[in-house]
Amino acid sequence: METHESKYLHIRPPKEVMWAAVAFLAVTSILFIGKIKNEFKGLTPATISVNGEGRVFIKPDIAIINVGVSKQSFDLLPAQQQAADVINKVSDFLKSKGVEEKDIKTTSYNISPRYDYNEGIQIFRGYEVHQNLEIKIRDLSKVGAIISGSAQAGANQVGSLQFSVDDPKAAANEARAKAIKEAREKAVKLSKDLGVGLKKIIAYNESQGGYQPPMPYYSKGAELGRGGDLVVPSGENEVLVNVSITYELK
Repeated sequence: METHESKYLHIRPPKEVMWAAVAFLAVTSILFIGKIKNEFKGLTPATISVNGEGRVFIKPDIAIINVGVSKQSFDLLPAQQQAADVINKVSDFLKSKGVEEKDIKTTSYNISPRYDYNEGIQIFRGYEVHQNLEIKIRDLSKVGAIISGSAQAGANQVGSLQFSVDDPKAAANEARAKAIKEAREKAVKLSKDLGVGLKKIIAYNESQGGYQPPMPYYSKGAELGRGGDLVVPSGENEVLVNVSITYELK
């Protein structure tokens, strides 16, 4: 019976070499795991977050009002013409009060069919035409007169009075600087109390708010569009900026 010897030569390394290889792999694994932990730790630094608030009060220099007219007619053309006549009268009045054409803007123009319903039957009643103007008033001493005069000119929807600042950027920048300063001072004090150091800013958030305008009121016996003095206190506008800053700790 023939025997076939293996073509391959199997060599078993000495035990010392095997144990050395095992030790090398173990040390390498430990170092690798340590490196991963350090990198992961670097991705999640210790932080503190602080808030700051900045307020600036400023006198408004413009007023914005909305003036509208709504007209109804069975036929569309008369309703459009009646609305246009009122808008033209209001525009002429505004210009006579020194309001520039660039400060008179049409913000909406709508035509809506009107219906009645009788026992489930739709009955056409005509059309309603609505047009609205947004008016920017730069002379605040004329606000009351412009509101009353617009109503007298035929506008039957006058409101949404707002006092504002034509260029609010400077006030917003000042309020932001105050908010950031307050947040930074909080962060410095808090870090000292905790016995840690501040490294760098890793997050910043900001929100802005404002002041609600005062409501107009009338002198005794005065009614909108029927004479009397409309008194409109403008007060002051408040520009409010809140910031949230997150610092990385050393």
